[in-house]
Amino acid sequence: MNDLALGSIPIEKIEPGMTVRYSQTISDADIKAFAGISGDHNPVHVDSEYAERSRFGKRIAHGLMSAGFFSALFGTKLPGPGCVYVSQTLVFKRPVYIDDTVTAAVTVTKVDKEKGRVFFDTTCTVRGKAVITGNAEIFIPKSKS
Repeated sequence: MNDLALGSIPIEKIEPGMTVRYSQTISDADIKAFAGISGDHNPVHVDSEYAERSRFGKRIAHGLMSAGFFSALFGTKLPGPGCVYVSQTLVFKRPVYIDDTVTAAVTVTKVDKEKGRVFFDTTCTVRGKAVITGNAEIFIPKSKS
């Protein structure tokens, strides 16, 4: 499929199969910052001793932090600035640990030009394995020109 690195793509040029990706390595500082911003101080994310006794064996990143990478792709690359989330489904398949590199990808599945809606498959992977899957619907407002 097409792997784009563009921004502000008009709906008339968006086609099924178009894909963009973003990768980030998760750090301890990222997890602490996300806990501070979200208010989610679940000890499985922020307390090493607690997390060692959990089913995960060590601290894990907040799932919504990785899912947030989809928003970054939509708002900056495809479709780009000005678009608005309508909906997002998320299935959390595996944990993400400190020092894991998460790659988020969004792929266009359908375009409704009349309603200004674009539909996507969304996936986050770590070392080639899906950690989050889902679907999104994005609205592209008509320009005021």
